[in-house]
Amino acid sequence: MALMSRKAGFFLLGLAALAGGTLLVVAGIVERGMNVLLQPPPYLASPEAQALHARLLVADLHADSLLWGRDLLRRSERGHVDLPRLQQGNVALQVFSVVTKTPRGLNIERNDDRSDNILPLALVQGWPPRTWRSLKERALYQAQRLHDTAARSQGALTVVATQVELRAFLARRAQTPGLVAGVLAIEGAQALDGDPANVDALFAAGFRMMSPTHFFDDEMAGSAHGLEKGGLTDKGRDMIRRMEAKGMIVDIAHASPKTIDEILAMAKRPVVVSHGGVKGTCDNRRNLSDAQLRRIAVNGGLVGIGYWETAVCGRDAKAVARAIRYTVDLIGLKHVALGSDYDGAVAVPFDTTGLVLLTQALMEAGFGEAEIARIMGGNELDFLLAQLPE
Repeated sequence: MALMSRKAGFFLLGLAALAGGTLLVVAGIVERGMNVLLQPPPYLASPEAQALHARLLVADLHADSLLWGRDLLRRSERGHVDLPRLQQGNVALQVFSVVTKTPRGLNIERNDDRSDNILPLALVQGWPPRTWRSLKERALYQAQRLHDTAARSQGALTVVATQVELRAFLARRAQTPGLVAGVLAIEGAQALDGDPANVDALFAAGFRMMSPTHFFDDEMAGSAHGLEKGGLTDKGRDMIRRMEAKGMIVDIAHASPKTIDEILAMAKRPVVVSHGGVKGTCDNRRNLSDAQLRRIAVNGGLVGIGYWETAVCGRDAKAVARAIRYTVDLIGLKHVALGSDYDGAVAVPFDTTGLVLLTQALMEAGFGEAEIARIMGGNELDFLLAQLPE
């Protein structure tokens, strides 16, 4: 059986090499169909919103841009994020999350782990053979891509992994506006290949945030979208302890209610919800209840509000601002941040150059300048300055 799988892999790789650029064109078409932009640029905002946005330090907790094979140093006509667009949108820090496996027909209700959407994408993009069967290697490969991109950027993009590195970056950016920092994260602990000890290898590669689950139950925990929707396994509890000992941030996005409860019961450090919504403005399985939000606030955690329709029950910046207003009113200003889910196979109302529209929507929702500065990036930056390894 293993030999047959290996032969099939070599055959598929051969086809990819033979087709060459044609398959890459197909991959681009696939991305256009998955990373949808509801409103194309340019984005028009009031002079007051533009002036305020230019004064902000903007930070975002979640983008899956490393998955798609684009050169992030070049402005693209597809997807939502690349370095030129981050600079135009005045983004100081972007968390880049890596995806290692998703199921066919994924949905927010019920998925199993038997299929693998990422393997064909990896073959088309020419990922190395070690990534074909190992999800850990897929994570490590995407991390290396971000490090390589930063090395080619002539200082415009910096990968930060410690408090010291983030402070140094912010000092440089104060002198040189337009610099961007990246932080590495993992969407789903299936990337551990079933072994909590692999936290060490992922940490060494620069990863500083990880969620126990993505769209299916795995060996660590139950997903909100899995079959069983259970809680932490013994391996999962071991994983949480190892992450906290290293200074890795636990992300509870996509976790089942039981997993969320059990993580919050054992967590010794604040957690994040890197991207999501709240039932108070958009009631579905994907989003957080008031009770969960209050427990996250007691933990000292941070909730990143997403931009897509399942998260906010709307297709514009006003819907995002409405979810932010509800969450701030419920649990307090310091616990709310941005969690776009850019390039995460979602449709969003604007790409990262259009973040000024969200600044304007927050102004219209009654937030003052200091509050907007906290929501748009200040809360996330302070959180990372406190929670990244020293």
